[in-house]
Amino acid sequence: MLTTLKSIVQEITQIPQLDKALFRLATRVKQTMQVNSCSIYLADYDTQEFVLKATDGLHPDAVEQVRIGFSEGLIGLVGQREEPLNIENAHEHPRFKHYPEVHEDNYNAFLGTPIINQRKVLGVITMQQQDMRRFSEDEEAFLVTLAAQLALEITNAEIRGALSNLSAVNTVPAQKNVRGVAGSPGLAIGIGYAPDRKIDLRDWMVRHTDDIDTEIHHYRKAVEVTRSHVDELSGRLDENIPDDVKSIFQLYHHLLDANSLGREVEAKIREGWDAASSLKMVVEVYASRFEAMDDSYMRERAIDIIDLSNRILTNILIESRGHTIVERQPTADSILVAQEVSATMLAEFPRDKLKGILSIRGSNNSHAAILARAMGVPAVMGCQNVSPGLVEDKEILLDGYSGEVVVSPERNIRNEFIHLIEEEEAISERINADSDKPCETSDGCRIALYMNAGLSAEIELHAGACGDGIGLYRTEIPFMLRERFPSEQEQVQIYRQVLESAPTLPITMRTLDVGGDKPLPYFPINEENPFLGWRGIRLTLDHPEIFLVQIRAMLRASIGLGNLQMMLPMISSVGEVQEARRLIEQAFYEISDEIRGTDQTLIRPKLGIMLEVPSVLYLLPQLARYVDFFSVGSNDLTQYLLAVDRNNTRVASLYNAYHPAVLSALYDIVQQANKAEVPVTVCGEIAGEPGGAILLMGMGYRKLSMNAFNIRKINWLIRNVSLEESKGLLACALTAHSQDDVFRHINQYLERKGLGGLIRAGA
Repeated sequence: MLTTLKSIVQEITQIPQLDKALFRLATRVKQTMQVNSCSIYLADYDTQEFVLKATDGLHPDAVEQVRIGFSEGLIGLVGQREEPLNIENAHEHPRFKHYPEVHEDNYNAFLGTPIINQRKVLGVITMQQQDMRRFSEDEEAFLVTLAAQLALEITNAEIRGALSNLSAVNTVPAQKNVRGVAGSPGLAIGIGYAPDRKIDLRDWMVRHTDDIDTEIHHYRKAVEVTRSHVDELSGRLDENIPDDVKSIFQLYHHLLDANSLGREVEAKIREGWDAASSLKMVVEVYASRFEAMDDSYMRERAIDIIDLSNRILTNILIESRGHTIVERQPTADSILVAQEVSATMLAEFPRDKLKGILSIRGSNNSHAAILARAMGVPAVMGCQNVSPGLVEDKEILLDGYSGEVVVSPERNIRNEFIHLIEEEEAISERINADSDKPCETSDGCRIALYMNAGLSAEIELHAGACGDGIGLYRTEIPFMLRERFPSEQEQVQIYRQVLESAPTLPITMRTLDVGGDKPLPYFPINEENPFLGWRGIRLTLDHPEIFLVQIRAMLRASIGLGNLQMMLPMISSVGEVQEARRLIEQAFYEISDEIRGTDQTLIRPKLGIMLEVPSVLYLLPQLARYVDFFSVGSNDLTQYLLAVDRNNTRVASLYNAYHPAVLSALYDIVQQANKAEVPVTVCGEIAGEPGGAILLMGMGYRKLSMNAFNIRKINWLIRNVSLEESKGLLACALTAHSQDDVFRHINQYLERKGLGGLIRAGA
């Protein structure tokens, strides 16, 4: 049954049009399950109805005509209950509703199951039979399993279809809204720009053509060029190459033969599809056949077919455009679009042309989102089912507060969005006008604001006030931007520049924290669960040669300055701190010996640890004996407390630092730290958010570290609230049942204070 199920799903995924795919699905299910009818209804939330989209067994004229209310009939009941409905005689059920146009009078047995994706009912799939019987458990399990897989395909197809229609010939572009995860606050308007887009047939949108002869010429020429390339590659092989490798080229030559792929591709072109689309349709059918084979070796040949198709597609585009594909330059107002925006991509992109970021993968606390917030660039993450090619060259409205993306907006929506941007800019002007005033509440409580840095600390420091110092300098960024581990001298130069940029202020440098969502390309770590694996202090203690070089570089960079503080990431036990202290002491004495007899001075830096692993919450009194300060990494602490992978877009919505359990943990930390007389800072993202800053202040935190972009805003906010008010808001938050309740309390408070615009311009 599993093989049959995979075969059905693979077949329908190769059909580009959703309506045709659903009809084929109905036919395959009817044949496979030997029932009299299979039908698919899709939900129309605008009209609150289920619409019959495809059937094999009901009257074909009923398709698109029969519409069943969400609360009507057996279809509506399946959608309401969100579970399968298995009925021996449908006509006797109290919810049965007769629709004469479907001609189902002779059908008695009914099995329906909802099609659900991300908690949203997308539709209902049914099987019906003339016999009066209950469907078996196996039949019910089959339909449930099929519906679960169908849900994602429907979502993909609907989004692809809707977005591709935006560029349809001779039509006015229709607005399309896409929902992602809020990654970096702010509003942006720009044209979608996808740099270094990889040509992949699986992402290619099918298109029609009227110029059959030209498209056939493009295809044949592309095949000739591809064959030449394959000949060149295969000619390099010697007798020592295994046969299984040679078979790749043998398969390529076979598929390039005019009697193989060529005949079928050209037949598709004559049906009215362009060369690239025809290639896609034919190749994906071949690939699906190989993937469905029982033999593992043959299944792997599907990879060869896809690789070949991408080669041909590249040459089709080169031939059709008349020149080698060259990456165009971004326009003045660009929304950077990529499958996953990287640190190097952000660092290299012209800052004056970057208006916003749209990352197909990632969550609001992925490394890309953190970097976006550091640069003050609005970003939306995790827009599943959207490829960069679908939004490239289209106007995009990007809302980094809500995670909403509007493609090809209507005029009134665009005008409203521009108005919101203007309001946001007005608020920014008020904030900037008071940026030089001290960060002190209206009732006299002083709060120290520090900066998180790492992408380019010098730029960040000069882009705005760095507050009272740097609370977190991410040393891994320079490591990630290289093709090897930086040498000790290279690190000295980097750290010295940072320390000298604010010589009178404390600079807290976190030791190398890679792994998880921050892999090094030259030091790959392959783990099933990297966030619970070899990362942070665990990695560097296992490689003291890496750790000691970095510590030595930090110490050498601090000679004659004395503003260096060190911080250890991912601490989970006292033993890790003891071992790290031993290595730091070793490096300190080494550098001290090296400069003895000179007029240089080396001051022993303060040592702190990141509180981000839940185990340390129960070890704070013991840890306090070995460190000078604590720093709460609320991002990872939230992730671990809630058991949510913050980079997994399927569960990213569950990640929330305002969860009552997280707030309780933060409150407990500051109470224990104060009792142990150890200073404590919060350097996670919550510190730079208006609501978060107020709650943390109410808990007792007096040091907050955030991205430079947020310092002025939080400074302005704190000067407009009182400590007593923050304590009252905290009391409500700590007794809330959910993060939604917490947000409601925060929003109501800010609205009463006339500060609602800090959450979102125009709110």
